[in-house]
Amino acid sequence: MKIKLILLGKTDEAWLNSGIEEYRIRVNRYIPFEIIEIPSQKNQVSLSHPELKMKESQLVERHIRQGDIVVLLDERGKEMRSVGFAGFLNKYFVSGGKNLVFVVGGAFGFDESFKNKASFLLSLSQMTFSHQMVRLFFTEQLYRALTILKGELYHHE
Repeated sequence: MKIKLILLGKTDEAWLNSGIEEYRIRVNRYIPFEIIEIPSQKNQVSLSHPELKMKESQLVERHIRQGDIVVLLDERGKEMRSVGFAGFLNKYFVSGGKNLVFVVGGAFGFDESFKNKASFLLSLSQMTFSHQMVRLFFTEQLYRALTILKGELYHHE
Protein backbone atom coordinates (compact mmCIF):
# COMPACT_ATOMS: atom_id res chain seq x y z
CA MET A 1 0.00 0.00 0.00
CA LYS A 2 1.03 3.57 -0.72
CA ILE A 3 -0.42 6.94 0.23
CA LYS A 4 -0.58 9.81 -2.24
CA LEU A 5 -1.50 13.42 -1.56
CA ILE A 6 -2.59 15.30 -4.67
CA LEU A 7 -2.52 19.09 -4.50
CA LEU A 8 -3.74 21.71 -6.93
CA GLY A 9 -1.31 24.59 -7.24
CA LYS A 10 2.05 25.23 -5.63
CA THR A 11 2.87 26.16 -2.05
CA ASP A 12 4.36 29.66 -2.17
CA GLU A 13 5.70 30.02 1.36
CA ALA A 14 9.12 28.54 2.11
CA TRP A 15 8.24 27.93 5.77
CA LEU A 16 5.17 25.89 4.75
CA ASN A 17 7.20 23.92 2.21
CA SER A 18 9.76 23.19 4.92
CA GLY A 19 7.11 21.89 7.32
CA ILE A 20 5.38 19.81 4.66
CA GLU A 21 8.71 18.30 3.61
CA GLU A 22 9.56 17.49 7.24
CA TYR A 23 6.33 15.53 7.67
CA ARG A 24 6.65 13.91 4.23
CA ILE A 25 10.00 12.50 5.33
CA ARG A 26 8.55 11.35 8.67
CA VAL A 27 5.55 9.64 7.03
CA ASN A 28 7.85 7.82 4.61
CA ARG A 29 9.44 6.06 7.60
CA TYR A 30 6.14 4.21 8.03
CA ILE A 31 4.65 3.91 4.56
CA PRO A 32 5.50 5.04 1.02
CA PHE A 33 4.09 8.56 0.71
CA GLU A 34 4.10 10.70 -2.39
CA ILE A 35 3.01 14.32 -2.80
CA ILE A 36 1.90 15.34 -6.29
CA GLU A 37 1.53 19.05 -7.05
CA ILE A 38 -0.55 19.82 -10.11
CA PRO A 39 0.13 23.30 -11.54
CA SER A 40 -2.75 25.77 -11.37
CA GLN A 41 -4.81 26.36 -14.50
CA LYS A 42 -3.20 29.16 -16.52
CA ASN A 43 -6.48 30.70 -17.69
CA GLN A 44 -8.34 30.60 -14.35
CA VAL A 45 -9.68 34.14 -14.64
CA SER A 46 -11.46 33.40 -17.91
CA LEU A 47 -13.25 30.31 -16.54
CA SER A 48 -16.45 30.18 -14.53
CA HIS A 49 -16.20 28.44 -11.16
CA PRO A 50 -17.96 25.30 -12.46
CA GLU A 51 -15.66 25.17 -15.50
CA LEU A 52 -12.58 25.59 -13.33
CA LYS A 53 -13.72 22.84 -10.94
CA MET A 54 -14.33 20.51 -13.88
CA LYS A 55 -10.90 21.17 -15.43
CA GLU A 56 -9.15 20.74 -12.07
CA SER A 57 -11.02 17.48 -11.46
CA GLN A 58 -9.88 16.18 -14.85
CA LEU A 59 -6.27 17.02 -14.00
CA VAL A 60 -6.53 15.19 -10.68
CA GLU A 61 -8.17 12.14 -12.25
CA ARG A 62 -5.06 11.59 -14.40
CA HIS A 63 -3.18 10.69 -11.21
CA ILE A 64 -5.77 8.23 -9.89
CA ARG A 65 -5.50 4.56 -10.79
CA GLN A 66 -8.15 1.87 -10.96
CA GLY A 67 -8.70 0.52 -7.45
CA ASP A 68 -7.34 3.59 -5.62
CA ILE A 69 -9.30 4.66 -2.58
CA VAL A 70 -9.92 8.38 -3.11
CA VAL A 71 -10.47 10.66 -0.11
CA LEU A 72 -11.31 14.29 -0.82
CA LEU A 73 -10.42 16.89 1.77
CA ASP A 74 -13.61 18.91 1.76
CA GLU A 75 -15.14 21.36 4.23
CA ARG A 76 -18.42 19.41 4.11
CA GLY A 77 -16.75 16.07 4.79
CA LYS A 78 -16.73 14.04 7.99
CA GLU A 79 -14.64 15.38 10.84
CA MET A 80 -12.53 13.02 12.95
CA ARG A 81 -10.34 13.24 15.96
CA SER A 82 -6.74 12.13 15.45
CA VAL A 83 -7.36 8.71 16.99
CA GLY A 84 -10.40 8.25 14.73
CA PHE A 85 -8.32 9.16 11.69
CA ALA A 86 -5.74 6.57 12.75
CA GLY A 87 -8.53 3.97 12.89
CA PHE A 88 -9.77 5.10 9.48
CA LEU A 89 -6.31 4.54 8.00
CA ASN A 90 -5.89 1.21 9.76
CA LYS A 91 -9.15 -0.06 8.25
CA TYR A 92 -7.63 0.38 4.79
CA PHE A 93 -4.20 -0.91 5.82
CA VAL A 94 -5.62 -4.23 7.03
CA SER A 95 -7.85 -4.64 3.96
CA GLY A 96 -4.62 -4.63 1.95
CA GLY A 97 -3.52 -3.81 -1.52
CA LYS A 98 -5.21 -0.61 -2.54
CA ASN A 99 -3.55 2.79 -2.47
CA LEU A 100 -5.02 5.66 -0.48
CA VAL A 101 -5.18 8.92 -2.44
CA PHE A 102 -5.99 12.13 -0.58
CA VAL A 103 -6.86 15.20 -2.66
CA VAL A 104 -6.81 18.88 -1.72
CA GLY A 105 -8.92 20.69 -4.28
CA GLY A 106 -8.71 24.17 -5.68
CA ALA A 107 -10.14 27.35 -4.17
CA PHE A 108 -13.69 26.55 -5.30
CA GLY A 109 -13.74 22.89 -4.30
CA PHE A 110 -14.49 19.84 -6.38
CA ASP A 111 -16.73 19.19 -9.36
CA GLU A 112 -19.85 17.30 -8.22
CA SER A 113 -19.24 14.38 -10.59
CA PHE A 114 -15.72 14.01 -9.17
CA LYS A 115 -17.06 14.23 -5.61
CA ASN A 116 -19.50 11.43 -6.38
CA LYS A 117 -16.63 9.14 -7.45
CA ALA A 118 -14.74 9.62 -4.18
CA SER A 119 -14.75 6.92 -1.53
CA PHE A 120 -14.88 9.43 1.31
CA LEU A 121 -15.07 13.16 2.08
CA LEU A 122 -12.88 14.25 5.01
CA SER A 123 -12.93 17.62 6.76
CA LEU A 124 -10.01 18.76 8.89
CA SER A 125 -12.13 21.30 10.76
CA GLN A 126 -15.29 23.38 10.67
CA MET A 127 -12.98 26.36 10.31
CA THR A 128 -11.76 27.49 6.90
CA PHE A 129 -8.03 27.23 6.23
CA SER A 130 -6.04 28.36 3.23
CA HIS A 131 -5.28 25.56 0.80
CA GLN A 132 -1.61 25.96 1.61
CA MET A 133 -2.18 25.56 5.37
CA VAL A 134 -4.34 22.47 4.78
CA ARG A 135 -1.32 20.78 3.21
CA LEU A 136 0.76 21.21 6.35
CA PHE A 137 -2.09 20.31 8.70
CA PHE A 138 -2.92 17.17 6.73
CA THR A 139 0.67 15.90 6.50
CA GLU A 140 1.11 16.44 10.25
CA GLN A 141 -2.14 14.60 10.99
CA LEU A 142 -1.10 11.74 8.72
CA TYR A 143 2.16 11.44 10.62
CA ARG A 144 0.31 11.66 13.94
CA ALA A 145 -2.10 8.89 12.90
CA LEU A 146 0.78 6.61 11.94
CA THR A 147 2.49 7.17 15.30
CA ILE A 148 -0.81 6.38 17.04
CA LEU A 149 -1.06 3.10 15.12
CA LYS A 150 2.52 2.23 16.12
CA GLY A 151 1.86 3.09 19.77
CA GLU A 152 4.53 5.79 19.78
CA LEU A 153 4.54 8.75 22.15
CA TYR A 154 4.01 11.61 19.67
CA HIS A 155 0.25 11.87 20.38
CA HIS A 156 -0.97 12.56 23.90
CA GLU A 157 -4.54 11.86 24.92
